[in-house]
Amino acid sequence: MSYDLVIRGRALVVLDDHPPAFADAEVAVIDGRIAGIAGPGARLAAAHRIRLADDEVLLPGLVDTHVHVNEPGRTEWEGFATATRAAAAGGVTTLLDMPLNSIPPTVDPESLDVKRAAARDQAAVDVGFWGGAVPGNLGSLRALHDAGVFGFKAFLAPSGVDEFGHLDAARLDAALAELAGFGGLLLVHAEDPGVLHAHENAGGPSYDAYVASRPGEAEVVAISRVIDGVRRTGARAHILHLSSAEALGELRAARAEGLPITVETCPHYLTLAAESIPDGATQFKCAPPIRSEANRNALWQALRDGDIDLVVSDHSPATPDLKFAGDGDFARAWGGISGLQLGLSAVWTEAASRGVPLEDVVRWMSASPAAFAGLTRKGGIEVGKDADLVVFAPDERFTVHAAELRHKNPVSPYDGAELRGVVRRTLLRGTDPGAGRLLSREEG
Repeated sequence: MSYDLVIRGRALVVLDDHPPAFADAEVAVIDGRIAGIAGPGARLAAAHRIRLADDEVLLPGLVDTHVHVNEPGRTEWEGFATATRAAAAGGVTTLLDMPLNSIPPTVDPESLDVKRAAARDQAAVDVGFWGGAVPGNLGSLRALHDAGVFGFKAFLAPSGVDEFGHLDAARLDAALAELAGFGGLLLVHAEDPGVLHAHENAGGPSYDAYVASRPGEAEVVAISRVIDGVRRTGARAHILHLSSAEALGELRAARAEGLPITVETCPHYLTLAAESIPDGATQFKCAPPIRSEANRNALWQALRDGDIDLVVSDHSPATPDLKFAGDGDFARAWGGISGLQLGLSAVWTEAASRGVPLEDVVRWMSASPAAFAGLTRKGGIEVGKDADLVVFAPDERFTVHAAELRHKNPVSPYDGAELRGVVRRTLLRGTDPGAGRLLSREEG
């Protein structure tokens, strides 16, 4: 039998239903899918062959389920062309786009059509879409679910953009009850507005003051409210971008109770710490904020213990004039981290320093988000899955230069940092990226 492509080298493969492990292998591809995995001496016949270098490994493409592309409406912040090419450069072969900050936000089937039309001829990798749960569309979420979104994002505090309103306690319960009726999923930006209001301050360049304005208590209170709602309704909920380790105890207890709650965190919470963020450095501003070194250590332990399920970017860019508004005033600068292209290298750099194996990093950033989103053809080098593959040099180091990234705007908290691990090539269904597909939930 002759294959379209055979890649030979050390690969993180799945064999005989065992957990993924590195092995010398030949990975064979037909029609964009993995058709066979054999030992290195098999010499499988193929029209094209790739032989990995001695310092390279083959990984499954990453699945990033938390990306703000912002097109249409705020395409000057980011767009499908730039975002998906940045994704491919960072080893991400599938991303799910958040329903804001685009205009219109993805809150009904018509706005989903607008979003799909914007992405269709620009996507270099595969793209799916989340919908939004906002005050104005409660009671009609089923139509958007049936149109193919993977779930619904909600804010419990103001989102920062007027066109995407937040849910108060009663509307949160209403959304959960509605989604429970058809098996939908609610993704929650969990910060409590009352706690945030109580901790408002004058802002300014102090990073410590910014963190104090969004304390861990805001996450704890909001997450407790989500847990109570899930317990009452039976709906599935997902906690977005967990920043505060203070919430882990209650989440752990809720999951032990059997409640259908999943949790993510992000590379910036795992690799950066408040103690090393200079005053006025608003490129580090995000909500919830990057917290202390001790908090970061607790998040790593939670990942290793299985209390956090996945690691995704929360890529949320803006133009430099917004990111640096106020000349270093954290109250005036726009929040959000641009990290789509750098997530794998950033997390691997920190993981390697902690003795965490690359296999775990890939599970958190590929297999787990694929399973979370129901993308059964993604997330592993396994027969039958899409041949979304990454040639990665785990020991090569590089220095980040923000101006050289594929993101639309040259702003990054990693600018000047030395990271470990270089993506040398990304394959989407066995070929170079450039012809991404638009995915719907029912495709699985």
